[in-house]
Amino acid sequence: MPLPYSLDLRHKALRAIDQGEKKTQVCRLFNISRNTLDLWLKRRQQTGSVAPNTHYRRGPAPKVNDLDAFGTFAQEHGHLTQQQMAERWPEAISNRTIGKALKRIQFTRKKTYGYRERNEDRRQAFLTQLAHYDPAEIVYLDEAGVDNTIDYPYGYCHQSERFHALRLGHRTQRISMIAGWCDRQILAPMTFEGYCNSDLFENWVEQFLVPELNAGQLVVLDNASFHQSQRTQELIEQGASSLLFLPPYSPDLNKIEKFWARLKQYLGQTLNRFDLL
Repeated sequence: MPLPYSLDLRHKALRAIDQGEKKTQVCRLFNISRNTLDLWLKRRQQTGSVAPNTHYRRGPAPKVNDLDAFGTFAQEHGHLTQQQMAERWPEAISNRTIGKALKRIQFTRKKTYGYRERNEDRRQAFLTQLAHYDPAEIVYLDEAGVDNTIDYPYGYCHQSERFHALRLGHRTQRISMIAGWCDRQILAPMTFEGYCNSDLFENWVEQFLVPELNAGQLVVLDNASFHQSQRTQELIEQGASSLLFLPPYSPDLNKIEKFWARLKQYLGQTLNRFDLL
């Protein structure tokens, strides 16, 4: 375990803050992180002292040896932080040890949200219908849009600072996109300004999508109101294809969504090179 910062250094850093120096400058001068400085300030406010803790446990900390049991525990409590998991573990253990055990069982931190309003029976029925088709027979449809406020959401800087950047506070231009996705291929892509409506969607289906469809294909799309017109259904059925709507609150079952997400990420990294969308 590394040695704590000396008491003399702590006093010097806080004395500089008391004399009006900015936190960023103090962090750079004494080569400490912003979090460390904030913890010292908080400790001084609460206890009147910034002396380092000396009552640490001596000897090795308890370790997690039964990885099977810990794996079951982690699956059940994966929604908690490492500190909360450490508090629920039956033995006294640190959040650092929890982190090491998670690494040993190859658990990483991530989360994907669904919707509480989902109906699992309807989702399962939908998947059962899809199972009767080959991937090349299923065409997923959806729209997406980007505006000129989009930007890459990360940046690198010193650990004691935040990376600052500027972007537009309101959008002045929006480009929407519509396409189909079939067996890792984009079908009938089209871009337009503004938002989609029934007339635009029907014209796109008639002029761009239907000529690309093959007989017997299944067209999958969500329950947006402008998708559900009688004209749209007639156009697709005239092309010898059939229509299937996604279950409510189930965008994750539409495979074109991942393509749009990748495209938006790319655009966020490159659009700042251009004046217009």
